[in-house]
Amino acid sequence: MLLQRVITALVLAPLVVLAIFKLPHLYFAIIWGIVMLIAAWEWTNLAEVKTMLGKCLFLLAMLIPMVLLQFWTQLLEVLTQLSDWPEIRTYSGLIELLVVPPVMFWLYVMFKIRRAGADLLDIKMGIGKKLFIGGFVLVSAWLFLSRLIILEEPAMTLFFFVLIWSADIGAYFAGKKFGKTKLAIEISPGKTLEGLYGALVASVVIGLVFTLSFGFSAMSVSDFLMLSVITVLVSVYGDLFFSAAKRIRGVKDSGTILPGHGGLLDRLDSVIAAVPVFYAGVWFIRWMYS
Repeated sequence: MLLQRVITALVLAPLVVLAIFKLPHLYFAIIWGIVMLIAAWEWTNLAEVKTMLGKCLFLLAMLIPMVLLQFWTQLLEVLTQLSDWPEIRTYSGLIELLVVPPVMFWLYVMFKIRRAGADLLDIKMGIGKKLFIGGFVLVSAWLFLSRLIILEEPAMTLFFFVLIWSADIGAYFAGKKFGKTKLAIEISPGKTLEGLYGALVASVVIGLVFTLSFGFSAMSVSDFLMLSVITVLVSVYGDLFFSAAKRIRGVKDSGTILPGHGGLLDRLDSVIAAVPVFYAGVWFIRWMYS
């Protein structure tokens, strides 16, 4: 299993790097959108949608806002190239407000898991509500990763992925070596508090390497380190959120598309939760120092 995970990661990581640095923004958004739609298909299984029609309608319901938001984003990018207005050239304003609901949602999830624990697994929720939550978090993840690569240098998007990957590796090895205290045993028995600390330490190390490599000022270094820690913390609880959804459904993995990893949701759960938080943090730091 571990060997399969390593091989899959070694194949996927270079593809992600190539997509970040080589693909035009539109193509990146399209490919990332396809990935999110596949993840949405997996979510329909977790939401217990049993008919093909119901699953297809859910994907259509996701695709419509994605197309509209992409059109809006492309329009703003054209205006960026044609306009001398710095406020258009930098950020659009209204789109940035859309990051608030997903950030608040994931912060709520984090505190809910900490407080509810096993009680979270007893929550009864209708299919419609499950689909709304799934669509909301997946469209948000698609939008703000697509926005991040447009409004920042590709290195910032790469930093985000390396941050999540490094935290995952740090949590794995710290948990293996020192793990004793369970983080949320009813939801994910393998996760430990020591593993969480390993992930946070990894986030600080990667944040330092990134900011010092690009010559950030002392103040912005501290801000990015704080953002790195918060992003990784939310990513861990995003992982637990999807683990809870799988446990409620009674399945181990969301799918089988990735050898050794399961489904796309199994691999991207941390990324999906962390993207809006990271994007909001980058936007806020840029705004403070602009």
